Amino acid sequence: MTRNRTEEFAGIIDSDSTTPFLRSAWQHFNGHENDAKDFAQHTIDFVEKWDWDWIKINPRATYFAEVWGAQFLPNDYGDVPVQKQLKAAIEKPADVASITAKTIAESDILQEHVEGARLIKAHFPDRVTIQTMFSPLSTLLQLAGLPLYPNMVVYGSETTFTRKELILEQPEEAKKALQAITDTFIDYLDALVAAPEDGGAGLDGLFYAVTGTASDGYFSEEEFKEFSTPYDLQILEKLKEYGKISVLHTCQKNSHPQWFTSYPISALQWDQFLPDNPEITEDMGITPVGGVNYSLLGDNQHLDEVGEQLSETFKSRAGKPFLLAPSCTIPTPASDSALTLLQEA
Repeated sequence: MTRNRTEEFAGIIDSDSTTPFLRSAWQHFNGHENDAKDFAQHTIDFVEKWDWDWIKINPRATYFAEVWGAQFLPNDYGDVPVQKQLKAAIEKPADVASITAKTIAESDILQEHVEGARLIKAHFPDRVTIQTMFSPLSTLLQLAGLPLYPNMVVYGSETTFTRKELILEQPEEAKKALQAITDTFIDYLDALVAAPEDGGAGLDGLFYAVTGTASDGYFSEEEFKEFSTPYDLQILEKLKEYGKISVLHTCQKNSHPQWFTSYPISALQWDQFLPDNPEITEDMGITPVGGVNYSLLGDNQHLDEVGEQLSETFKSRAGKPFLLAPSCTIPTPASDSALTLLQEA
C-alpha cells in the first residue's frame, strides 16, 4: 500500500496521528546553489538518496539580500556555508530609506527560487515540501552586512555601523523598510504556494527562520516584539489563510522558543542541545521538530552519541507525534553513516 506522507504530516501537526514521527534533514549544496535547475537536481538527489518523508528546501542563505542589490561572490564560502559578501545593499544607516517593496515580476532572484521550488515539488508530489524564508528583521540585518546571530562574523562584510544604529536609533525608518520587505515576501509567498498552472511552485508552505534574532539577548523581548513580531505575523497569517504549513525555526542558544507559542504556526524547531534551550519534551502546545544534534553528523566520530540521542528522543516522545530532524542544517559534507542512523531510526 502506497504511503500518503502528506496526510501523515498533517496528522502529526494536528497531534492526532498514528504515525509517531516523520524524518527529514537538509544541507547546503556548496557550489550548486546559484542555478535553479542545478540546485533543484542536487536537492532531489539528496532527498531520493535518503528517502526523507518531508522536504525543507535549503537555498543559498544570501538570496533574500540579493533581491535589494546586495552582492556576493558565487561559490566562495567562509567557515559557515554563506557566500562571500562583495557589497551590502545598505552601506550606511540612512540607506535604509532605499528599501522599497518589490514584486516577483521585478526580481529575477525571486523568480529563480520559485522555479527551483517548482522543480523540486513536481518531483515529490507525495511529500510536504516547504521553502525557507528568513524573517524581515533577519533580512534587514543581512541587507546591511550585519550578523544574523550573536558573535557571528559576516564573511566579506565591511560594515562598520551596528544594528543599534541601523534599527534602534531610527525606528520609524527601519519599520518602513521592514514593511517593504514584508510586502515583498507576501508577494513571493503567493507565487510559492500558487499552482504550477498559475505560474507558481505549488508548495505546501514555509520554513520560516527568525535566525538568531531571538537568541541570547541579541534583541530584547521588547525590541523583538516591536521589530519582528508584527512583520512575522503578517506573513504567517497570510500562510494560514491559504491553509498552508509553517515550521518556525529559532536558532542558537537561549533562542526563546516560548516567544512563538502564540504565533499561527504548524510546528516549532529550536536546538534542544544548546544551553538555556528547553528539551524536546517541553510541552508548548505546538508540534516540535528535532531529535539529534546537527553538529554530530559531519563525521563518523560521534555515531554512538547520535544513536543515544535518537534513542532518548524516541523514549521521551513516546505517544507524542513529532517531526524528526537534526537541530539545524547538517554539515556539508555530512557522514553517510550518521545519516543512515537518522534514516533508519
